[in-house]
Amino acid sequence: MTALSVLDLSLITRGGSVAGALANSVDLARLAERLGYHRYWLAEHHAMPGIASAATAVVIGHIAGVTQHIRVGAGGIMLPNHSPLSVAEAFGTLESLYPGRIDLGLGRAPGSDQATMRALRRDPAAADRFPMDVQEVLRYLGPVEAGQRVVAIPGAGLDVPVWLLGSSLFSANLAARLGLPFAFAAHFAPAMMEEAVALYRHAFVPSRYLQAPHVMLCVNVIAADDDATAALLFTSLEQYFVALRSGRPTAFPPPDARMQHDPAQRGMLEQVLRYTFHGGVERVRQSLTDFMRRHRPDELMVAMPIYDHAARCHSLSLLKGLWDGMETDAMAG
Repeated sequence: MTALSVLDLSLITRGGSVAGALANSVDLARLAERLGYHRYWLAEHHAMPGIASAATAVVIGHIAGVTQHIRVGAGGIMLPNHSPLSVAEAFGTLESLYPGRIDLGLGRAPGSDQATMRALRRDPAAADRFPMDVQEVLRYLGPVEAGQRVVAIPGAGLDVPVWLLGSSLFSANLAARLGLPFAFAAHFAPAMMEEAVALYRHAFVPSRYLQAPHVMLCVNVIAADDDATAALLFTSLEQYFVALRSGRPTAFPPPDARMQHDPAQRGMLEQVLRYTFHGGVERVRQSLTDFMRRHRPDELMVAMPIYDHAARCHSLSLLKGLWDGMETDAMAG
């Protein structure tokens, strides 16, 4: 069975609040667990009016504390914003509190703009050290070596599963060389997905972490009772990306059936949202079936960028129902 998981950006909706966004994340995580989703990941973004998960490890701990068995993790922690030791300690603490349930996804992007990067005290050269910093995190989470002077407490010996996240060839190549699982952000940067996955699978070197390549692809899914409703819900994501790419990030907007885009905006949306599957159950089923047959990921992670929380929960339920049917059909075939 191919694992199905959730990426939650803790959306702050227009007219909503951070507290409301985090309460919705708790509700969605509990529902995902009841429905049988495999993982529930949150992402690090800073100074974004529509995203409440900036303090990602804090939110992960909160979500893990209100669920029982679903894996909870970071998709991801933007490693150049942090010291490897502090990341190992934070996730070592989470693993100690919720053993066997914590994932650590590491990314190289800033998750912010240039001014926010400076406010984070981020070293401009930090991204260049990403490969070394990843290996440092792995050492801190691994067994203590003879003569090791700096030890992550908590963290040492816990072997929290580490993933590399990416939207280009860089992290695909690094994940392959280090023998780590790889997750690609096709939900907002699909252009290099096929090339990155092919590179990762071809160059993969078995390691103590993983014996064979393991790919997770992340896409957007907006499932509704019919195609028209899903198309209307999708307009929120379109508005959000137009504002973001125009340098005017905003809280996540309500749907707008009257929305119009100029040709440049339409071209941008078609490119960045290529792997956004929206529609009624049958349309989403067919789109996902085609996607899975073509790209063969080992896992699928879905973001559900929907303004109305009840509609988001309904989409999560619809997706799991059609997904279980897809898996049954595949096994029968």
